[in-house]
Amino acid sequence: MGFTPRYRYRAITDRPAAAWPGERPLAVMVALNIEAYAYGEGLAEDLVPDMPQPDVLNSSWRDYGLRVGAWRLLDLFAELDIPATILLNSNVCAAAPDLLARIVADGHEIAGHGRTNSESNAGLDEAAETELIEEVASTIAQASGARPQGWLSPWLAETPATPDRLAAAGYSYVMDFCCDDQPIWLQTQGAPLLSVPYSQEINDSAAIIGRQAGAAEFADMIVDQVDEMLAQPQPAPLVFGLALHGNIAGQPFRLRQLRRALSYIAGKREQIWLTRGRDIAEIAYAHPDRFV
Repeated sequence: MGFTPRYRYRAITDRPAAAWPGERPLAVMVALNIEAYAYGEGLAEDLVPDMPQPDVLNSSWRDYGLRVGAWRLLDLFAELDIPATILLNSNVCAAAPDLLARIVADGHEIAGHGRTNSESNAGLDEAAETELIEEVASTIAQASGARPQGWLSPWLAETPATPDRLAAAGYSYVMDFCCDDQPIWLQTQGAPLLSVPYSQEINDSAAIIGRQAGAAEFADMIVDQVDEMLAQPQPAPLVFGLALHGNIAGQPFRLRQLRRALSYIAGKREQIWLTRGRDIAEIAYAHPDRFV
């Protein structure tokens, strides 16, 4: 048993031998957060803290992700032929429909990421959380043509029953748990729900805004993560979920360094499966015994 009854303990050195398609030992999922914030209210990530309202500086910095950063990152993914999992606040469907159309046209997966990052699931009662989870899925399905299979909670904040409600709503995987380098099964009131790794270390928000890492340092983290995961001796198929945000990684000086790191990864396709969350989940559900 781990810290939660949702999953059980099993050491990474004691896992079934397997590999991803093409006998590759490592899957890399590039996860791009595309978020819509309310103006002047609710939760927010700030570049410069403690600004008075109306907070033009931080609000416009966050909006850079929708207007510029996400577009530049999508261009980079297209240039390097990298599929991505887009973690979408469903309010983006109305706020930036042309951006949604580009995501769909490029063939990226869209996963649910709440309505807006100005709110979180934490503290919601059963009816409110159930309604939110379904609203997100329905809005994305109507706007994109496909119901999302994956979910990342805004701020990774859950209620005690979030996995139960996600499973009941038809989601196949969640990315809120950062406890492993493999997908693992979460117990719910119904069928098990897959947890897909999403990094809180190699995450531009945590590393660059939180820990003040430079652009080159963040790119080096990505390269080092890949090299070390490829060098690990265990036979278990691993996942590196790289977390990006348009208003952070999409800044030109950071984009230059990110291009270096992603070009390096793209050059290792014989060893690395560049993939999306739903493709990882498809294999896990087809071969459940490979994962703990």
